[in-house]
Amino acid sequence: MNSRRDRVVGAGTQVATEVSINFGSAIAGLLIPVVGAVVVVAARQLVTAVAVLPFYRPKRAELTWRRLWPALALGVVLAAMNLSFYEAVGRLGLGIAATIEFLGPFALALLGSRRVLDGVCALAAAAGVVLLTATEGELDPLGVVLALTAASAWAAYILLTRRVATRLPGLEGLSVASVVATVLTVPIALVVIDYARVDWGVLGLLLSLGVLSSALPYSLDTFILRRITPRLYAIITSFGPVVATVFGVVVLGERFALIQVVGIVVVCVAAGVSIATQREKPRSDLEAAAEGMP
Repeated sequence: MNSRRDRVVGAGTQVATEVSINFGSAIAGLLIPVVGAVVVVAARQLVTAVAVLPFYRPKRAELTWRRLWPALALGVVLAAMNLSFYEAVGRLGLGIAATIEFLGPFALALLGSRRVLDGVCALAAAAGVVLLTATEGELDPLGVVLALTAASAWAAYILLTRRVATRLPGLEGLSVASVVATVLTVPIALVVIDYARVDWGVLGLLLSLGVLSSALPYSLDTFILRRITPRLYAIITSFGPVVATVFGVVVLGERFALIQVVGIVVVCVAAGVSIATQREKPRSDLEAAAEGMP
């Protein structure tokens, strides 16, 4: 009974984190026209660093290049992933950008697979993305490139997270990565921001974005993964683009043609079916991958 209750609680909590992450991305969509994507990313990284650094107490002897380079690389990838994603949101809208970005971890999940079903799911996902382009106006080509860049960066982020998880304990890797991403983005944000457009309302939204998209989900990942399998975690994550699309409509006023909605659903279902039918892998690897979901 307790095991079943734990699974229900864990799955429900993860659904809530998916809502939190994508609601935060919708807030970012409101902020990008006001302060720009760089400022949005910098604020998110700053909040993340403030949230995780209190749990990281490094010793001087541990601050070596050989030990920390994966976390340092993770920070660079984290900054690139978020910056390219939010720039894509500004050009394509949240629903389309989130769907294209999800192709990164999905492709990584299919890597090396020889199953016919996985091939069919990959083709279905590709068809779904084609349907996304079926709109009266043309999609911004640069926005598509940025979304694909975010997808590639997300895949790299997961791979680096696996390596960091085997080298650094607890939140140490995330702490180092957050500091690197903050150092890379905050100085640029301070230069490009239009201070005349910043008021308490904007600051409040930036803080909310950081909490909803980073601090809260990261803090709940361990709680979730103790209660559900990595496979179930990945399945729930695969429907993130649908959640993003809903918030794009409700919060940002985005409009989609029916064929585009079908495309988003096809991508999510293809990913969900592929992941759900895979054999369970050792928990340590998949946990690290799941914890790499931004």
